[in-house]
Parts: sequence; C-alpha cells; structure tokens
Amino acid sequence: MDAEEGSELSEYRIFWISDHMCFMERVKNVIVYVVYSFAFRMASMSLDNYYSEVLGKPTTMCETMGKADIWLIRTYWDFEYPRPLLPNFKFVGGLHCKPTKPLPKELEEFVQSSGDHGIIVFSLGSMISNLTMERANTIASALGQIPQKVVWRYDGKTPETLAPNTKIYDWIPQNDLLGHPKTKAFITHGGTNGLYEAIYHGVPMVGLPLFADQPDNLMHMKTKGAAVVLDINKMQSEDLVDALKTVLNNPSYKESIMRLSRIHHDQPMKPLDQAVYWIEFVMRHKGAKHLQVQAHNLSWYQYHCLDVVAFLLSVAALITFLFIKTCCFLIRKCFRKTRPDAKAKKSKKE
Repeated sequence: MDAEEGSELSEYRIFWISDHMCFMERVKNVIVYVVYSFAFRMASMSLDNYYSEVLGKPTTMCETMGKADIWLIRTYWDFEYPRPLLPNFKFVGGLHCKPTKPLPKELEEFVQSSGDHGIIVFSLGSMISNLTMERANTIASALGQIPQKVVWRYDGKTPETLAPNTKIYDWIPQNDLLGHPKTKAFITHGGTNGLYEAIYHGVPMVGLPLFADQPDNLMHMKTKGAAVVLDINKMQSEDLVDALKTVLNNPSYKESIMRLSRIHHDQPMKPLDQAVYWIEFVMRHKGAKHLQVQAHNLSWYQYHCLDVVAFLLSVAALITFLFIKTCCFLIRKCFRKTRPDAKAKKSKKE
C-alpha cells in the first residue's frame, strides 16, 4: 500500500474523540456507534457461509466470536480509557516489547554523531511502501530544519530536499533505536506496536495517522499528553517543524510519556508471561466457560431488552386505557344522575 491509498482510506476513518466529550461529540459518538454496529453486522453476514463451511455446521461469525474463552487484548490501561469489561478480556499490550540490543556499527556511528542534540526516529510502518514526491519533499524539508539527526525508514524514491542530517533506511531496528539514550522523539503513523515500543522506552511522539485505528490510537496519546498529531495530507513543512520543536522543547511531553512508561512497567506479570498464562489456563481447564457472559445466548431483541420494553409499554398502555375508560364511565353516570333533578326543578318553576 502506498500513501495515496492510505490517504483515501483516511477519508473514511471513524470520527475520533477522547473520553471527555461535549454534547455534540456525544451525539456524533452515538451516531458513529450505530452506523459502525450496523456496518459490522452487514460485513459479518457476508462471512457467515465461510464460517459454516469451515466448521462443518450452520453458524455465524458473531456466534463463533461469542464462543471465545479468552480475549487477549494487545493494549493496557497506560493506553486505554477506563471502561467496564468482561472477566475473559485480558490485557497484554506491549508483549512484543523488549530491552534494547546494540545497534549495527554503521547505524551506531550515525547516532553517536548527533552529539547532545540526539536523534529522531521516523517510521510510517511496513504497510506504507512510499509517499508521493510532494509529501516526501515536504517531510524531508522539515527534517532538515532541526538540529537533531533523523533515522527515517523509507524505501521510496529519495526526496530532492533530503538534508545531510537525515539518513534513509529500507529497514530499521525500531525497538533498539527507541530504547537508545540519544533518541529524543518518534515520528509515527500510530500503529499499536510502534506506540507500545515508544511507551515502553518513554519516547514522546509526533503522530501522522493514515487510516484504520491509527487516528484513534494517536488521539489516546494526545489526550494523555504524550503526542502532537498532524494531518499528513494537509501539513506543511513549518507544521512538522513546529510539532517537533513542541515535543522536544516542552518537558510536559517527556514527563507524560515517562508516566505512561512507569504504569506499563508496574505490572505483576510481564505482558508476554500473562498471555502465556491465560492460554495455558484455558488448556488446563479445557475452556473457560465460567468467564463467558450469557448475553451471547440472547437474541438481538432480548439483548437490548426490547421485549421487556414492549411488555412494560403494553402494561402501561392497558392501565392508561382502563383508567380513562373508568373515568369516562363515572363522569357519564354522575351526569345522568344530575339531569333528572334539573328537569324536576324546571317543572316546579313552571
């Protein structure tokens, strides 16, 4: 995938917000949730035949997912917003992170040549193979205006504005670079693996989200004070320079990412050990049915309590109907009793 395809996909990205929402953001959140739920249901229906064929019996994608004993979630509360979850959801975010290893000799020499200024690590992940020449020149021009050296993972055509302080590599040892003491900031597309390596090593970020979960991932980091986020399709060189200077010169970004890093490391078990433990737990007990919620066995109208709501509304409507009928009956009866008295009085007067 190239950046042009990614930018097209980004136009359809979900409206991304934090856990502090104003009224209009709450309205948009509800609308997006309804639309997304409907779209997911339609997409899953197209895969139901495939699931039935693989399992050898009629089933659906949602039914198969509901039977999962354990869900291993590749995030943690250093990244997530607090929310209630079922007991079979276990967080193992950062299970791929590990201590740094020495860099290759040539790369180490380049890093050490940065002096006290340090280096910037820049990667848009493995799914983006190249950028348009215009975007590449915009980015390269911005990188040339900072005193830090830049290690850029990029396999496209070399930008015309590439400065001497920037070195391009087809592949970089990202985890080892982020853990290097001379690394000052990380320019990232917002992939979960890269974010967790930055959290693990305590490196503040400048985010350039492209598509899928990346805008939302970087919104989490921005909300927690550890990143500045830009629109890669609209930014100018000055915008990227300003974002880098903000992250590098404002100590609050480093303090925020170090706070997240301390939370990440302060766990009773390492994420990888926890993932192994819960997988073996399911194997030892031949499943974990005691952790599954029975809501998966309800139909959609039962899950949303629509049958209960319909019953209560029917009872309320019946009671209201009977009350109105009773009142009308009593009023008519009272009115009939008063009419003969009025006629008698009229005849007396005559």
